[in-house]
Amino acid sequence: MKRYRNGEIWDFEQEMQQLLGDGFCEEREVILGLDGDTTCTVCVCMPLLPFAVSLPDPPPILSRAVAGCSNHNSVGETAARDALELVMADALSKAGSTRFCVQAVCLAVSGVNHPTDEERILNWLREIFPSHVQFFVQNDAVAALASGTMGKLHGCVLIAGTGTIAYGFTEDGRDARAAGAGPVLGDWGSGYGIAAQALTAAVRAYDGRGPYTALTSSILRKLDLSSPDELIGWTYSDPSWARIAALVPVVVSCAEGGDEVANKILRDAVQELASSVKAVVRRLCLCGEGNDPFPLVMVGGVLEANKKWDIGREVINCIHKDFPGVHPICPKVEPAIGAALLAWNFLARYSRRGTLRSETYSS
Repeated sequence: MKRYRNGEIWDFEQEMQQLLGDGFCEEREVILGLDGDTTCTVCVCMPLLPFAVSLPDPPPILSRAVAGCSNHNSVGETAARDALELVMADALSKAGSTRFCVQAVCLAVSGVNHPTDEERILNWLREIFPSHVQFFVQNDAVAALASGTMGKLHGCVLIAGTGTIAYGFTEDGRDARAAGAGPVLGDWGSGYGIAAQALTAAVRAYDGRGPYTALTSSILRKLDLSSPDELIGWTYSDPSWARIAALVPVVVSCAEGGDEVANKILRDAVQELASSVKAVVRRLCLCGEGNDPFPLVMVGGVLEANKKWDIGREVINCIHKDFPGVHPICPKVEPAIGAALLAWNFLARYSRRGTLRSETYSS
């Protein structure tokens, strides 16, 4: 374990060790759960509860910390690692804990799509933490699923925020995913996809290639621009996914006002999101031979029911036509807590089997 990797962010541990003594960590073992995406990274510190009891709902949380983007595809590996290390140190400091008290870390971040991604992160975590710590590296969609199932990996999750992905697990451990390949490869049901199509529609209407749409004036007003010509400079001055996706409320407002172009963009988004879930359900046979029920955890700002044009409800209606057994769940806790619950369940499983040792788990 490296004492310092990133400046002096772990300096607080020396002071805490001197203040609390060596026996403190034995009395207060903790778990870290991390959820990271293209917008921000959240880390929660949860006490390691006895495996003989059921997890309380909601689970106790000692601290919560937030840092920037940790998707290495968006900001690069160095910046992603810096964000992850900073948020873990911050969460432990707020909890009055140290790395020596940590028993497990479940790190669930977007951009973890291949075993090489997982192994790279695992090697880095091993440099930071003591050898007794267990590591569980996942895609952020897995933590989102766990946030709605109290840490159990069964069913499907649909994330629709800045990006989108559908991810599912069977009870015997098989998994499948759909979408989640980023904006270049067509996450069209995402916040980025919706907003990018709205910007395209505004430009097309302005230069005569597309029909009139209220999106043009509404987007200009939102961005405090005077002409559609300025949309080009605004877009390419900082084409970050989250910055573009922030225009989704404008699209919803125009659709509610009767704009047909905006309505078509949202209807297409519903079809894209529903098709991702359907693909996962079919590949995993989550409905069994007939209409068996399965949980569908719904996560992300695009799916939040805060408007008359309820994208999440329309997605469920679309899925229900083919799979009546769908059981939508809106999580009571955030995905970072889902990650912590995953770690607890993994540790509990290994403990019951008597196989807990210095090992890692990845999806």
